[in-house]
Amino acid sequence: MPRISDSTIHRLSRYYRTLKYMHDKGSQTISSNILAQQNDVTAAQVRKDLSCFGAFGRRGLGYDIVDLKRNIARIMGLDRTWKVALCGVGNIGRALIDYDQFRVQGFQITVAFDSDPGKIGKVIHGVVIRNEANLERDVRDEKVEIGVVSVPVSSAQSIVDRLVAGGVRGILNFAPINIKVPKNVFVRNENMAIEIEALSFALTNPKMVQY
Repeated sequence: MPRISDSTIHRLSRYYRTLKYMHDKGSQTISSNILAQQNDVTAAQVRKDLSCFGAFGRRGLGYDIVDLKRNIARIMGLDRTWKVALCGVGNIGRALIDYDQFRVQGFQITVAFDSDPGKIGKVIHGVVIRNEANLERDVRDEKVEIGVVSVPVSSAQSIVDRLVAGGVRGILNFAPINIKVPKNVFVRNENMAIEIEALSFALTNPKMVQY
């Protein structure tokens, strides 16, 4: 299989959301031109992205929305349920548990951990907050596949190390720090401070920003 770039993966996610929106509106087919216009890319880019995974659609007829949505879900792994462990139930962690779209998309937070005795034992949306002292054992027993890290910087790396020791191979990191993981572990960093700083740069230097 060819290596797929991050930009292609991000565009697939956007295509998927466009297809869901169009399907909810009652549309049955969509052309590469319309799909491109909805996502600020060219029709050639849409066709190139999809061609990485096979042949979809028919020339002159476009794409069957239900079929293409189903295929992108399969490619993205959205046609199954993923078990997720949340580490750190502070403001960000609580917001993630409350975020219904995670559950709709098949990402089930099955376990949550915190070190605060005042939070341990509480239940949020059916998820019991556990003592992180047993993190490795619990994520292994629950067969967790994805770990979400929303703990302070000072403990982020150690929490990630423990998730990896428990068998977790996918990490979504909200801590503003670059974490180290083995080569067989995948990490995505979600740093809101960096993103808003990028907006600040764009507003300060609009002529230097590539749109």
